[in-house]
Amino acid sequence: MIKAGWICLLVAVIGDFAVAYLLAPFYRGYSHTKQVMSVLGNPKSPVQRWYNLWLVILGICLFASFPALVDSYWTQSAGLTLVVLILIVLFAIGAGILSGLFSVNETKAEQTFASKVHGIGASLGFMALTFVPLFLSILSFFREENEIAILSAVSFGLALIFFVLFIMADKEEFKNTWIEKEGLWQRLTLMWMYLPFAAISIQGIIRN
Repeated sequence: MIKAGWICLLVAVIGDFAVAYLLAPFYRGYSHTKQVMSVLGNPKSPVQRWYNLWLVILGICLFASFPALVDSYWTQSAGLTLVVLILIVLFAIGAGILSGLFSVNETKAEQTFASKVHGIGASLGFMALTFVPLFLSILSFFREENEIAILSAVSFGLALIFFVLFIMADKEEFKNTWIEKEGLWQRLTLMWMYLPFAAISIQGIIRN
C-alpha cells in the first residue's frame, strides 16, 4: 500500500508533463509556450477526451498517494501533514478531477459554465499546491532529510516566482512581451511544485 502510494505520486507528476507532450502533436497549432496544458482538453481539441481523462486520473493518483504521505510525515507533525493533504486535495479536485469534467474553451474570450468551473477549480488548485513545497520542506527538516528540505524550500521560492509570471501573462498590458508566454510559466510553475514530490516518491519507492 505504501509503495503503491509513492508510485501513484510519481506517475502523477511525470504523467502530467508526459501526457501533454504526447498529445500536443495531434493538436495542430498548439503552442507549449503560449497555451496552458488544459487547452488540450477544450471541446475543439482532437485529443479532448484523452487529456480530460488524464486530468481525472491525475486527481485519483494524488489521492492514492495519501497513505504514503501519512506514513512518512504524520508522526513528525500531524498538523502540518494535514495541511499538506488539504492543499493536495484542493489541487487534485480543482486542477485535476473538476478540470477534467469541465473543459476550458480554446480561448478565454469564450466563456461557458464549464469553462468558469474549470477556471475557478484550476486557479484554487494551483494556489494551494504552490505552498506544498514549503510545508514539505519543514516536514523534511523534522525528519533530518536536509537535502530534500533544501530542495523543497528552493522549489517553493521558484514556484512562487513562476506562478506570479503565470498570472501576469494573462494580463492585457503584458501582451506582445516576453511575459505573455503563459504556457511556459505554467509548466515551470508545475515543475517546481512537483519536484519535491518526485524526490520523496523516488526515495519512498527505494526504501519500500
